[in-house]
Amino acid sequence: MYTIKFKFDQKGLEPITVENVAPDQSILEVALENNIELHHNCGMVCACSTCHIYLEKGAEFVPELSDREEDFIDRARNPRLSSRLGCQCVLVNGVGELEVCIPDQSLIHGE
Repeated sequence: MYTIKFKFDQKGLEPITVENVAPDQSILEVALENNIELHHNCGMVCACSTCHIYLEKGAEFVPELSDREEDFIDRARNPRLSSRLGCQCVLVNGVGELEVCIPDQSLIHGE
């Protein structure tokens, strides 16, 4: 089981920690199940960049960045070395802690 701490670039939003997260779920799915807003225009099929996140801790608990995912991250607003797509970060079997920062989604218009 995992513990995921969600932080937010958007001012006024406090961090949210989700505990006892089972594997085989994406970070996007975990966010949505816990009422954490994370845009996802393409329906979780790696066809856009709206579920862009910064995976600040726990990269070893999700699959490596694919070429396709990297192509969409290049289109995201303010990509960083820790950038990933929430829909592609599916938790592997294991136990650990992850830290995710959600970019300020109020800045996204029509992506």
